[in-house]
Amino acid sequence: MIIVDTAIKQREATGKPVMVGVFGSGFMATGAIVHAERNIPVLRYAAICNRNVERAIASFMKAGISRDDIVEPKSQDAFEDALARGKRVVTDDPMLIVRSPAIEIAFETTGAVEYGAHVISALIEAGKDIVSLNVELDATVGPLLKKKADKAGVILTGADGDQPGVTMNLVRYVQSMGLRPMVCGNIKGLQDTKRNPTTQAGFAKQWNQTPSMVTSFADGTKMTAEQAIVANAVGLKVPQRGMFGRDMPGGHVDEMVSFYDFDQVNALGGIVDYVVGAKPSPGIYVLAATHEGDDNAAFYLDLGKLGKGPLYSFYTAWHMTTLEFGISILRTALCRDVIIAPKDGPCVDVVATAKVDLKPGDVIDCMGGYLTYGVGENYETSRAENLLPMGLAEGARLKRPVPVDHVLTYDDVELPADTLICKLRAEQDAMFPVAGLSEPIRRSANA
Repeated sequence: MIIVDTAIKQREATGKPVMVGVFGSGFMATGAIVHAERNIPVLRYAAICNRNVERAIASFMKAGISRDDIVEPKSQDAFEDALARGKRVVTDDPMLIVRSPAIEIAFETTGAVEYGAHVISALIEAGKDIVSLNVELDATVGPLLKKKADKAGVILTGADGDQPGVTMNLVRYVQSMGLRPMVCGNIKGLQDTKRNPTTQAGFAKQWNQTPSMVTSFADGTKMTAEQAIVANAVGLKVPQRGMFGRDMPGGHVDEMVSFYDFDQVNALGGIVDYVVGAKPSPGIYVLAATHEGDDNAAFYLDLGKLGKGPLYSFYTAWHMTTLEFGISILRTALCRDVIIAPKDGPCVDVVATAKVDLKPGDVIDCMGGYLTYGVGENYETSRAENLLPMGLAEGARLKRPVPVDHVLTYDDVELPADTLICKLRAEQDAMFPVAGLSEPIRRSANA
């Protein structure tokens, strides 16, 4: 942040704000826009693309922008003219933002896998940098999209303020001290795989969020996607399907240094995990180790009151979501720094699991719905067992019964035809083959 604030001051001196195109106008996007209008003048959210344009207008107006200064152009020329006149633009056509030379960077906030796949693919092809909150998409085809972004010479990154970005900040910090991140953990207040949009409706209304989004937090799907992203960024595994996920009400993450079998964690090269009810919540933790034989580092860690090892506790007590998203956009645009992105190929998958007994003919609803939740599994196991990625599950039709809490396979479902996300996932699986696995097990939409 010390470097970013210097870059912000330098950009402010030019009088030219960073022009941002936003996809989605939900809870997170609106909060970020309001915060920037009040506190970050160098950051200008210039355009919002949303399938419901009225919601995009409402987001701008909540930020204090006059309705007279919000326009809905119908052509690229009109879009560019509006921006040049200092207007804010709303549209339901993503390509107006994608093609605009005035838009410096894109902010994808939808959390919709298929829509996000189309938008981010188009942005990469157009040479636009992207900060994405779409962890659901990233957990499904992030390594492939990162390769495509690298080839196009653009940045595709997750965000600080979301737990994966905050975790990666801490990972980079401990690595800079010459330590090894061995456990990257997410601190949750609730984990109940049977929560659904009905049970979460009241909480969603209280905080002006959608019931399905709130459900994806409560049933663990969102957290699992976040941890898969961390695993893919650092090169970590899960120690077992679903991670350990200990309940620790009233405890502190510092106590967790004694919970893990260091030899097991070390043999895996490090793991992702989560804890429920621990403090500081809703933060993240990284348990780090010295390199073998580094008695100097061990001595000073002990002097610094972090104990005798072999694991040492580091944590960040918060993630401030909308208050930090603008930092990510400026960090990317001004410093060319990636907050979090896959290291190479996938390490951990999020696989669809039955929330209730599923029967033939059932059509799987959205993430955070009534029928499925996501759990983490190592990529090699997911591929070897032909498990169904959570990001591909929406719209799939059951071909045979699947009992509650059983993981779905490709053989259990008929996938929707002609979806981009299925094509991208097939491309990713071909790009990152699993040793000893015949390719492909399945790949047609109706296999």
